[in-house]
Amino acid sequence: MIPKQLRMNERHSVGRVAAILGPTNTGKTHYAIERMLAHKSGMIGLPLRLLAREVYDKIVKLKGANLCALITGEEKIVPPDAKYFVCTVEAMPVDLGVAFLAVDEIQLCADPERGHVFTDRLLNARGEEETLFMGAETMRGAIQRFVPHTYFITRPRFSDLAYTGHKKLTRLPRRSAIVAFSADDVYGIADLVRRQRGGAAVVLGALSPRTRNAQVALYQSGDADFLVATDAIGMGINMDVDHVAFSAMEKFDGYTNRPLRPEEIGQIAGRAGRHMNDGTFGTTGEAEGLDEETVSRVEGHRYEPVRVLQYRNSALSFHSLEALLGTLDEPPPTRGLVKARPAMDFASLRTLSGDEEIAAMARAPAAVKRLWDACQLPDFRKLSVEEHVKLVAQIYRFLMSDEGAIEEDWLARQVNRLDVIEGDVATLSGRLAQIRTWTYAANRPGWVKDAAHWQEQTRKIEDRLSDALHETLTQRFIDRRTGVLMRSLRDDEELNLKLHDSGAVSISGEMVGQLDGFRFTPDARAEGIHGRTLRTAAMRALEGEFYARTQRLATAENTAITLSEHGKLWWDGAVVGTLEAGASALAPRVIVLTDEQLRPDLRAQIQTKLDAWLEQRIATRLEPLIALRNAADAKPGTPQALPAEARGLAHQLCESLGSLDRREATLPPDERAAFRELRAFGIRFARRSIYMPKLIRPDAASLLALLWAVKHKLTQIPPPPPAGLTSFEHERETPHGFIAAAGFRITGPRAIRIDMLDRLEQELEAAGTAGSTADVVITKLVSMLGTDRATLDAVLAALNWKRVEVASGETPTVVLRQVRQRPENRKPHPKNKHKHQHKPQRREQPVKIDPHSPFAGLAVLVGRKH
Repeated sequence: MIPKQLRMNERHSVGRVAAILGPTNTGKTHYAIERMLAHKSGMIGLPLRLLAREVYDKIVKLKGANLCALITGEEKIVPPDAKYFVCTVEAMPVDLGVAFLAVDEIQLCADPERGHVFTDRLLNARGEEETLFMGAETMRGAIQRFVPHTYFITRPRFSDLAYTGHKKLTRLPRRSAIVAFSADDVYGIADLVRRQRGGAAVVLGALSPRTRNAQVALYQSGDADFLVATDAIGMGINMDVDHVAFSAMEKFDGYTNRPLRPEEIGQIAGRAGRHMNDGTFGTTGEAEGLDEETVSRVEGHRYEPVRVLQYRNSALSFHSLEALLGTLDEPPPTRGLVKARPAMDFASLRTLSGDEEIAAMARAPAAVKRLWDACQLPDFRKLSVEEHVKLVAQIYRFLMSDEGAIEEDWLARQVNRLDVIEGDVATLSGRLAQIRTWTYAANRPGWVKDAAHWQEQTRKIEDRLSDALHETLTQRFIDRRTGVLMRSLRDDEELNLKLHDSGAVSISGEMVGQLDGFRFTPDARAEGIHGRTLRTAAMRALEGEFYARTQRLATAENTAITLSEHGKLWWDGAVVGTLEAGASALAPRVIVLTDEQLRPDLRAQIQTKLDAWLEQRIATRLEPLIALRNAADAKPGTPQALPAEARGLAHQLCESLGSLDRREATLPPDERAAFRELRAFGIRFARRSIYMPKLIRPDAASLLALLWAVKHKLTQIPPPPPAGLTSFEHERETPHGFIAAAGFRITGPRAIRIDMLDRLEQELEAAGTAGSTADVVITKLVSMLGTDRATLDAVLAALNWKRVEVASGETPTVVLRQVRQRPENRKPHPKNKHKHQHKPQRREQPVKIDPHSPFAGLAVLVGRKH
């Protein structure tokens, strides 16, 4: 039951509420922008100021600056005719009516520090025509609970993400992002990268958008081959990153150092590989390698669902300080919500409420509200709680003075002392943090007298400090190249090629390409200069490496090769093959991915190894189905051959990957004999399906779904159904055959696992026989399928069951009854095709009854009945 106060906005929302969920690199934010621009007005809330600025710039290019507004804590650009508002989540003006509203990274509802703001947006922020929440699949259950009528869209990742283990910093591949969790660690690693690898760009959440954009441009242009960043890159900041390396597996969460959770690792690692380009992740430095369970979760995007959301009451009372503190401290109104730990604004308010001078000022409701506004000043400086509270108190005194605003001379002194662009990285970063405080103040309504002047002043100083910090970072962490790549190249004999441990290929110390698996990819700059000559020379130098790799692969253990859900075979951190439709679904072809100039004999060895590996994988995970296929294909008369009456049905099961709809199956004349033979292979003959229970297990089911997708040449292979689910709401775009191959059947609005569908009908029939009430049965079935009652009703309707009132004493009882329908025609066996056609009906002859017989009365009753 959702409390009334949590449903207050649903009655105002006339449009649909949707949630687009999936891992990183699924195009969720891009989809939201497209949806917003399709409406007459819209608002999107983003988790970072950096990302908000990036999206704002994109929309300005599409719609023009006059129609787009940017609202963050420190920056407000609001043209008079603005229709589209790009905001940080905290700064969203939710009382502004817009046709479309979106909130990104909605899984941050569970974040201990900021989660209560995202939870408030989930519960209360709505667009007039459409509302969209974007985030991780882990939020599905929570959204279903608190926003029951949400329409869900699942987006699979465009590319594979694979773990490549621990690598030294000197062996990391080019286009790597190295992740640290403090500014000091970022700068220390960047210094090390400069000394050992030539330089790195840096990205931190505390950087201004201007500095951040300049650093990203260095990386994107190739002037820096490495990026060192905090976990800020995990929130939708898009760059061409091929590999993410974690330098630590712990982070400080504001209270203590704790290990990273799998979903946090996945959010950051997911920055590797953009769009259709595969990505890798691993560890470096002092970080230890990841355990198998964590790797499996990250590669398969399987994380624990979010069970509780952070909550803070947003219906505040400003009647008095005590009333405000009381409403802020109210407990959550329902299960599934947990009271957020006190944020800095709440902590500042509690401290200042004990100050006699401040408490005396804050007596009227307007004064209380003004104090709360002052307490919401972010702590950009990060000096100490006491220093921050002291600054909030000073600002509140100004706001409550006769002038009603921050004193101009005092503000000028604070701002002007920061307008100094000399200093090292730490000094400039400190000044930037302080100027952000006054940028925020200048953008708060009524805090300064001449808002436009102070907004311009603080922005100019922030820009100058940002440029100075970028130049200082570049000088400290980038070793610029002194000449154009390979300028001294004359002919093949002069080439000095070297293969680095990371896979990079260099000529005279300059990178010319990357070797991934058995494919050489030339660097774009080198390719433009040297063309085929450079490629031929590189291949000649790499011939020995290709031979060595081929021998390693040929003798590798099967566990060294993995198959992704996209049908790609990975070995040694690279894709070496992909699946393609073959003679049957159980016999796909392996297409080896090698350089076109690789020797044919080496390519043949790779092909042989991957073919054998795939055959073994299918034989192991689908053992019952392979055994059935072998028996069906065996020569009649041999010991392993199936009898004729079972062979046809066995072939049908193999062609449909282990499960058949009984209505579509062609059954033999002697069904009982066929069933008796096939039960030895673990085949179950259920009411609606014929299937093999062992193939419902997650490993087998996901492989079967992949084989079906490969056989039917799907360009975008959907993710397999999540392991452990008994049913789920199927996507319209997902082919029914893909779902059936994974062991599920579409039944109304749900895809139900075959064994659970059989059990569901058993429960219904048992309840019908026992006369159990509908409520008792439905409660059990809701738990069995993991759905709500409305969805269950639709499932029961699809199965031809409905509620019926039956007389039971004074009060009718509601029970479930199956609706009788004409039996559907199933495919007859060819031998039975004409068995019942044109069969003459025998006319029953009337029986003469002796009127003196003791059964004469019974005959009269029977006659009346007919």
